[in-house]
Amino acid sequence: MSKETTTENVFQNLRSKGLRVTPQREKILQIFMELKDGTHLSAEDLFKILEEKNENISLATTYRTLKLLSQFGYLRELDFAEGHKHYELNKDKRPHHHIICLNCNKTIEFEDDLVNEVGYRIAQEKGVEVVDIQFKIYAICPEEHDDENKTHRS
Repeated sequence: MSKETTTENVFQNLRSKGLRVTPQREKILQIFMELKDGTHLSAEDLFKILEEKNENISLATTYRTLKLLSQFGYLRELDFAEGHKHYELNKDKRPHHHIICLNCNKTIEFEDDLVNEVGYRIAQEKGVEVVDIQFKIYAICPEEHDDENKTHRS
C-alpha cells in the first residue's frame, strides 16, 4: 500500500471484492493512516484509541476489522513477545524487521538486505512464494538490562 493510498481507494477495492464498507472500518483504517511510521497497535491499543475518540465500536468489531484488513493486505499482522498480535499499516516500503524487548515490549524496526535475501533464497529452495518476511530478535533493551544488573547487585 503506497503513501498515496487513501481510505477511499482501499474501500473501493473492498467494494470490488463484494465487501461492505462500514463506518467502523473507515474509522479504524483512518487511525492507522494517521499513525507515525513504525507504530504498532494491538487490538486493545486500538480499542482504547477508539474509546478516547468516543467511537462506539466494540472490541469484537475491532478484532474482526483488524483480521479483515490484514487478510486483504492493508494491515500487516505481527506476533510480538507478549503473545498479542500487533498491526501496522502495510505501506509499500522495504521489508523491515523488529527487535523486541522481552521486559518492556519496546520495539525497534530495522532493515537488512541480507535477512531479506536469505528469506527469499530459502523460499525459492523450498518452492514456495514469499508473501511476507518477518525476522524478530527478542532481547533486553539497555535500560532494562541496566535495571536488572542494579537489582542483582543490591
